[in-house]
Amino acid sequence: MSEELHDHDRGLSFDLPTLQRRKMIRLLAGVGLVPLVGCSSDDSDSSASASSGSASSSASASSGGAECETIPGETAGPYPGDGSNGVNVLKESGVVRKDITSSFGTASGKAEGVPLTVTLTVVDAASGCGTPKEGAAVYLWHCDRDGNYSLYSEGVTEENYLRGVQETDAKGQVTFTSIFPACYTGRWPHIHFEVYGSLEDATNATSITATSQLALPKDVCDTVYATDGYDRSVQNMGQLSLETDNIFSDGYDQQLATTKGSVEKGYTATLTVPV
Repeated sequence: MSEELHDHDRGLSFDLPTLQRRKMIRLLAGVGLVPLVGCSSDDSDSSASASSGSASSSASASSGGAECETIPGETAGPYPGDGSNGVNVLKESGVVRKDITSSFGTASGKAEGVPLTVTLTVVDAASGCGTPKEGAAVYLWHCDRDGNYSLYSEGVTEENYLRGVQETDAKGQVTFTSIFPACYTGRWPHIHFEVYGSLEDATNATSITATSQLALPKDVCDTVYATDGYDRSVQNMGQLSLETDNIFSDGYDQQLATTKGSVEKGYTATLTVPV
C-alpha cells in the first residue's frame, strides 16, 4: 500500500476545523459562556485497566451520572462512504446489517482479523444520559487489518466490508460483528460512527445527529497487533499515543471504549454515546 493511502485522517482540511471548534467550545464553557451537556463521571472512571487472563480496558463515562456531556464531535475523515465524499453506501440494499465482516451486494470480499464485537449505547444527553434513544440509527465503519478502507483504498475499491447500519433497540443499543482494525500511519486505532435520528434518515444519508470516533485501548491493541496479519500496525503504534493523536489529543475520556476478551475468543468493545 502506498504512502498516500496511509494519510487517511491526517489532512488539516478534514481535522483542524473540528478540533478548533471543540477546543473553542470548551474554552468558552470554562469561563461560563457556553453550557456543556453530556454524560461524564470522574476521570478515574475513564482509566484503562487490564484483568488477569484476558485484556480489559475501560474509559467511557457511565450513563445516568450527575453530569451529562454529549459525545465529542469528530471528523468523518476522507473515507466515510456516506455520500459526503464520493460514494454513498448508505443507500445500497444490504447496508442494514449486524455482521459487517463481509461485503454485500455484488461484492464478495471478507475482512480477516481478530474478531471484534462493537456495541454502542445511544442515550439522550438532555435527560442526563438516563434515557435510551430507541429507534435511532448508527452507521459504523473502520479500516481493515492492513489499514485499508473499503470503497476507497487501492485494491479494495470494489469492496464495501466493515461498513454497516443498525437501528437502536429499546436499550438504545446497536451491535456490530467485525474485526479489530489496524493502526495505520499517523492515527491511533479507531472506529468511525455517525448517529442518525432514525433508520430512514440513515439509509437516506440525511440529518446526521452526531459524528464521532471510538478509540481502542493500548493494552488490547498491543496484544492484537502481536498476532499474524497485523505486522504493519506494530511499528505505526510505536510512533503514536492517545495524547499525540491529532483527533484524541484534546481529550478522549468519552471515546475510549471498554474492551474485554482475548485473541483466541475475540474482543468486545462498548461505548455510551450521549447525543
